[in-house]
Amino acid sequence: QVQLVESGGGLVQPGGSLRLSCVASGRSFSARTVGWYRQAPGKQRELVAGITRGGSTNYADSVKGRFTISRDNAKNAVYLQMNILKPEDTAVYYCYAGSISSENPRYWGQGTQVTVSS
Repeated sequence: QVQLVESGGGLVQPGGSLRLSCVASGRSFSARTVGWYRQAPGKQRELVAGITRGGSTNYADSVKGRFTISRDNAKNAVYLQMNILKPEDTAVYYCYAGSISSENPRYWGQGTQVTVSS
């Protein structure tokens, strides 16, 4: 079993930055793909960024060049640095972790709200 706890959300003005953190408890964090999804009101949950156990990353087209995902296996943590934030980035951001055998999300955090508004 893996438990995920996010932090770092909040209110920021357009053009600003935030850094989300997610700390995992449980086994084999370094062997799992981890990352971030988001869900805006009235919309489906969408992948924002993921990072494999080997360090390969992928991003949604809408955040490429603005967001950076990273992980620290020694701390069982994954981070999302978000720069040049836009109002359309407003959403609840969820951390996820895959299983040992699949990159697909299996475990989810409780979510952290990010609001971009002037």
